[in-house]
Amino acid sequence: MTLATLEMCPAAAPKATLIVLHGLGADGTDFIPMCDALELQAVGPVRFVMPRAPELAVTVNNGQRMRAWYDILGTDLQRREDEAGLRDSVRRVHALIDRERALGVPADRIVLAGFSQGCAVALLAGLRYPERLAGLAGLSGYLPLAASTAAERSPAMRDAPVFLAHGRQDGVVAMARGLAARDTLVGLGHRVDWQDYPMDHSVCMDEVTALNRWLLRVWQ
Repeated sequence: MTLATLEMCPAAAPKATLIVLHGLGADGTDFIPMCDALELQAVGPVRFVMPRAPELAVTVNNGQRMRAWYDILGTDLQRREDEAGLRDSVRRVHALIDRERALGVPADRIVLAGFSQGCAVALLAGLRYPERLAGLAGLSGYLPLAASTAAERSPAMRDAPVFLAHGRQDGVVAMARGLAARDTLVGLGHRVDWQDYPMDHSVCMDEVTALNRWLLRVWQ
């Protein structure tokens, strides 16, 4: 269950940790530039943890093996979900958060973030974590197993802040899915900072700047 990780560690003991989950077929190295661009000096030393998903045969890609947090069974992301794969990734991510806590970073100083498929797992795992995290950040993704969120959400995470951002021209995960995640979380009482941008399925500098502001708020 242990995930291989790429880590950017400060020289001093970290005051906070940002865990970033990559998208389908990608790798943790994809988010080194984003982490480098964040200006979090006001927080103190921050550790960045970028895990690598295991390799899976992805159904929608003709069974090709690639790094994936769960299988994609078809283009309808809501009706056909790989629940077993999703829940397996939740266990792996929870173990990663537990490791950060064992290294001395309190749960309420850990932000779990992700892009696309990584966003889906970040929301799924973060909302179910038994201790209060500093917050959850999702980029260009959606909320999986949405119907079970209210029943399975951890009581400790009921007031956790959430940052969500999406591209208006996203051709991979339609922005409507991001908006649905936002509306579900707002309905459950979460403080959601929503941002959208004139881009496709990607990350832009304005989005990183907005995420930076949000991180400073939740870690203040």
